[in-house]
Amino acid sequence: MKFHNMQIVSIDDNKNNLFLIESMCVEIELNVKSFFDPLEALMYVLKNHVDMIVIDYMMPNLNGIDFIKEFRNKNKKVPIIMVTASGNNDQIHKNAFDAGVNDFLSKPVNSLLFKARVLNLLDSYENRILLEDKAKLLEFEVQKATQKLINREQETLNILGKTAEYKDPETASHVSRVAHYSKMLAREYGLSKVDQDLIFYASPFHDLGKVGIEDKILLKPGRLDKDEFEIMKTHAQIGYEILKDSQSEYLKAGAMIAISHHEKFDGNGYPGQIKGEDIHIFGRIVAVVDVFDALTSNRPYKRAWNFDDALNLLIQEKQKHFDPVIVDLFVKNIDEVKTIYNSFQEE
Repeated sequence: MKFHNMQIVSIDDNKNNLFLIESMCVEIELNVKSFFDPLEALMYVLKNHVDMIVIDYMMPNLNGIDFIKEFRNKNKKVPIIMVTASGNNDQIHKNAFDAGVNDFLSKPVNSLLFKARVLNLLDSYENRILLEDKAKLLEFEVQKATQKLINREQETLNILGKTAEYKDPETASHVSRVAHYSKMLAREYGLSKVDQDLIFYASPFHDLGKVGIEDKILLKPGRLDKDEFEIMKTHAQIGYEILKDSQSEYLKAGAMIAISHHEKFDGNGYPGQIKGEDIHIFGRIVAVVDVFDALTSNRPYKRAWNFDDALNLLIQEKQKHFDPVIVDLFVKNIDEVKTIYNSFQEE
């Protein structure tokens, strides 16, 4: 019998009726636990696993309908059969169905009818549980597959993010620090976890457009002249053009960062001379961390600034180059900045 492990609870204030229900359950190999006191039974079914309830309607202290109402507050699924001597009382039937009963049996209980009703309800209940388990399993498998896709996309992003490094003298550590600084500021600014994740993986693309800049300009050891600087500035638009049509949310965010991280808060940046909060928040964040990390990093053409000098420049450029709110958050979290800085150094 496939239902032999299922637990049936029988409740009736008449011990003869309880014995009868027990006998019929034993004949079809069902486990049954009987209760003479409905309040005791209610405490049991609220605390323990059960697969079916067979309950009398008329009982002292707590009638069958009130019992069902209490039980259904916790469990909407377990099948319930009500046994009643009230015959075809439509109002009782209606109240019981409203409370959550699944089927009725009239006293005296017919053995064949009892077995048929119980087995049919248990079969339906088991199938429902199996379907729900399969749905949960499917949902879990979909979540696993989705996470695998996300992991693969993020791996691809990391690889793509290294592309510009082969032409740009800036280092992999610079890219890593910018990503972690950006995520920290996004968190402190109050952006959602989704946006924190986006800026973390998208910020490494801020200078991707440098792949389109000639080596003689990009790698020039001295100061760029006016014409060379105008060419260098096009890397923001180039990066945007490379990334803008992607279906990936990360790459679309990268496109936004590429084209906005050289804009200045006072409107004197490039390429669009966008001003203030019209600059995308991702661009305003990366503008701060990119400059700070460039200042505090050694380059072939300069020595690294110390933290205090770099912070002073950020503060001096509030309202001009940088969003003052972002600068204040950066300064406020300088201990975390130092931790990130020390965690990502060139070997």
